[in-house]
Amino acid sequence: MVTARHTLIGPRARALAIRAITFWAGALLLGLIGACSSLPRIVPDMARTERPPQIEGARGPLSAARSKEILDGLRAGGRDVGVLDRHLALEAAISDSPLVAGNKVQLLQDGPTTYQAMFTAIAAARDHINMETYILEDGEVGQRFAAALIGKQRAGVQVNLISDGVGTLGTPAEFFVPLRDAGIQVLVFNPVNPLTAKAGWDVNQRDHRKLLIVDGKTAFLGGINISSVYSGGSFSQSARNRPGSKLPWRDTDLQIDGPVVAELQKLFIETWEKQKGPPLAKRRYFPALKPQGKEIVHAIAGSPDEPYSLIYATLISAIDSAEKEVLLTNAYFAPDPQLIASLKGAVGRGVNVKIVLPAATDSALVFHAGRSYYDELLRGGILIYERQNALLHAKTALVDGVWSTVGSTNLDWRSFLHNQELNAVVLGDEFGQLMRAAFDADIAASRPITLEEWEKRSPIQRLKEVFGRLWQYWL
Repeated sequence: MVTARHTLIGPRARALAIRAITFWAGALLLGLIGACSSLPRIVPDMARTERPPQIEGARGPLSAARSKEILDGLRAGGRDVGVLDRHLALEAAISDSPLVAGNKVQLLQDGPTTYQAMFTAIAAARDHINMETYILEDGEVGQRFAAALIGKQRAGVQVNLISDGVGTLGTPAEFFVPLRDAGIQVLVFNPVNPLTAKAGWDVNQRDHRKLLIVDGKTAFLGGINISSVYSGGSFSQSARNRPGSKLPWRDTDLQIDGPVVAELQKLFIETWEKQKGPPLAKRRYFPALKPQGKEIVHAIAGSPDEPYSLIYATLISAIDSAEKEVLLTNAYFAPDPQLIASLKGAVGRGVNVKIVLPAATDSALVFHAGRSYYDELLRGGILIYERQNALLHAKTALVDGVWSTVGSTNLDWRSFLHNQELNAVVLGDEFGQLMRAAFDADIAASRPITLEEWEKRSPIQRLKEVFGRLWQYWL
């Protein structure tokens, strides 16, 4: 009997069912969204300024002549001077934090490469190590980091560690005992237990930053947590896992050496003090820094304590100023209306917009919430690709080949409203080429999503998308 009933459902009945599901779910969605606050409206021309951008060096603001010399050198390597100047002006106007010259920036892809670079830097530490992370698991990788940090603390290097209360909820308390016993100062950001919170309590606010600073001279930041999920690479043949096996995680970090590390150090200490951590042991947290390279870097922090996310404002302004292309790679994609409007507006100006998103995820609700926007984005001319054979966790962007960012920030409501986040913007064509190569490699390992294909998805898939979108504000 059941089989007979199902044979009566033809294409027209199926279409009506889909329409009904979409209508009622959409009505419920609008009702819930109406009760939520929205992200700040960014004025489209906020970055326009008549003043040339001020550049800082190892010893503070550079003279106008030296700033011009550095910028002229940067322009000399670019293919389009006008595009670079536009983005330089944008960055200079978006926040009070400086554009800092003289940095060496290395692009690190996947966990094994990043961890090895981190362990090398930790082994070379002589004065202090400051580490801030969302997840710190008690697994093989976590134990390796614990052993390395304990070893340096016992050798006289002061280690200060910030871990998030929710991100380490699954980490046994016993994991941190040897760290504290060795003399490492451990601070839990916004602990889940309000009785242990020293700086007020809001369990919805999380420290999602990933930052490692060694001797105030070298810094690592990006999307990589301390977890054994990063044990494998995502570009090798072995990444083509058999069904049922775990996918390797694909992520991106930066190693930065140079004057901008002082800006990152300020952010770490600011978080430590706001969370009322114990007094930091006296160390040379701000040593004299010499130029290590030629990259101009802008360190940008996002915090729920601020009126709006500077990272969000910077990204929106970069997209709204794009002239040629916008290339986004992101793990958790649940865009707000303004981001969608900016992407569609860019396409309307003739800008090529491509987004690489996960084909698999560790967060089903965010995954389906993001997919609920595919129809609108595809109709708006945005090209969407889903990364295969890996669990995509990277958060990067490249605009016009000269504006690059890598960090911890996802394109979702949580990152822009509830989390502490950290990104670095690197300006210039040379680093942009490295970012493009990384993006092209991900495209080569991805499957394009077409509107024709997407319209054929099942009613169950559509229902999952609606349900995911209902919760996007809190995910």
